[in-house]
Amino acid sequence: MNTKTIIVLEGDQTGQELLEEALRVLAPEVTQVPVNFMRFDLSLGNRRATKNAVVHQAAEAMLKTGLGLKAATITPEIKGDVGSPNAILREAIDGKVILRIGRRIPGVRPVGGVHAPIAVVRMAVDDAYNAKEWRENEDGDEIAYRTEHISRRTCHAVTEFAFQYAARSGAKVFGGPKYTVSPVYEGMFKEEMDAAAKRHTTVRYEPQLIDAMLALLLDSAGESLVIPCLNRDGDLVSDLVLKMYGTIAASESLVLNFDVDTSKVKVVMAEAPHGTAPSLFGKNVANPMAMILAGAALLTYFDNPQAERASRAIREAVFEAVVDGIKTADLGGHSSTSEFTDDVIRRTRNKLEVWNSLS
Repeated sequence: MNTKTIIVLEGDQTGQELLEEALRVLAPEVTQVPVNFMRFDLSLGNRRATKNAVVHQAAEAMLKTGLGLKAATITPEIKGDVGSPNAILREAIDGKVILRIGRRIPGVRPVGGVHAPIAVVRMAVDDAYNAKEWRENEDGDEIAYRTEHISRRTCHAVTEFAFQYAARSGAKVFGGPKYTVSPVYEGMFKEEMDAAAKRHTTVRYEPQLIDAMLALLLDSAGESLVIPCLNRDGDLVSDLVLKMYGTIAASESLVLNFDVDTSKVKVVMAEAPHGTAPSLFGKNVANPMAMILAGAALLTYFDNPQAERASRAIREAVFEAVVDGIKTADLGGHSSTSEFTDDVIRRTRNKLEVWNSLS
């Protein structure tokens, strides 16, 4: 079995704490999968010290190994500061697609009628992020302007991945942009959704304007959905969807360099969808589920059976722990961060040992 290298992108506050928990679960003595960890310090202090050079170095390393695990980082609000590393990383690895999946958490009551998984597939670049902004004084008033753009290539990558994912998971492609108000800009995304539907005739397709889609989510029939989104829309919709299942801390977020010509993922950067939670820093109470599941998701891109087994074992261990009442405070439990991770490690080891004996 070839040893893979995961590029570890260190972060800030609880982001770093939860990253370390995920790395404990990914250790070879737990998963029985040989892996190396190459670390890059993306904390705010080091990004400032290197003027974001460390971010570019980490991106280059991910392009070589194809695998990255990123902690949450602080984005300073000061204009002209180093900003968020996310936009730099996504652009540098040509990550056009972000995948986030809302799924039932055992023992946690979801909102509305949702119970089947809902996957939000959004742009990782373009749209409202990194848009040019400025203000001008006009007729005694201050006017703010912003120029945004999307590309046909990115729209194609997002919609094609969404339909391929729906085909694999037996889900329906649902929703869409506000193309009636913005037929040129958002209409381009809708055109690519329609074109993908024609290529994937076996996938159920129900386009909806985004406002109607949001309303219908609360009246869901409980079927599996895949929702393609523009970048800004997807950022909002994915947080809403994850929270409908109980917490945004219970699902991984994947940034994908998806090659539409080969239908293969060239680079995957896994992370938690939540931030650094400064109020929880140093208290050993934050929920590590999302980061642990992010690590499990990375294993599915190792392209070997043992890594697949380990990924399944970790995912099952996470949700079985919750079923048995091993939960952090945000889910109504009393377990600490490290206690939850310890339990997941124990369960993962036991599962792999049993499966190996049965095989």
